[in-house]
Amino acid sequence: MAQFFAIHPENPQLRLIHRAVEIIQNGGVIAYPTDSSYALACHIGDKQALDKIRRIRQLDDKHDFTLICMDLTQVSTFTKMGNNAHRLIKALTPGPFTFILDATREVPRRLQHPNKKTIGIRIPNHPIAQLLVKELQEPLFSSTLILPGDDEGLTDPYEIRERLEYELDLVIDAGVIPYEETTIIAFTDHDPEIIRQGKGIAAMLN
Repeated sequence: MAQFFAIHPENPQLRLIHRAVEIIQNGGVIAYPTDSSYALACHIGDKQALDKIRRIRQLDDKHDFTLICMDLTQVSTFTKMGNNAHRLIKALTPGPFTFILDATREVPRRLQHPNKKTIGIRIPNHPIAQLLVKELQEPLFSSTLILPGDDEGLTDPYEIRERLEYELDLVIDAGVIPYEETTIIAFTDHDPEIIRQGKGIAAMLN
């Protein structure tokens, strides 16, 4: 049964963040807030937790997965980030963007797109998400909390607990977060391309 932590969205209680990090480190799957939606997360090295997220969302191997990173230094460890990508990501983060980049060997193969060997990267503008990765000291594996049959992500933590109480280890309540898609920018042949326009506005690419 999922634990339920009410964490202040602007001034998160560090003791609850530490408890959430312990749950992640011990193989837990959590629901947590970002700047565009609630999402599911687990430790990047935990295959069982990853498989649970796949099962909850009913995702196949072709799905583009995402790592939540703390900063550009962390991004550069897990992706092959050229100068163009570095400048653009620095300009647009933190914010509601997902960047698709070639993965380095630091990214477990099961997280990479099987054909393209890419990985999604996010640096969200939400204090709770930022503190989780800061205290964890490594990226979080993450997937937007859209359940099978739904068109949009769940917005209310109480509904998340009601629907996934026996699937998750923790639900972080940061209030209702209206669902909005992130803007996805892929770096194909080292040139950025918007492949999904969402909440984030990249005026320099329009």
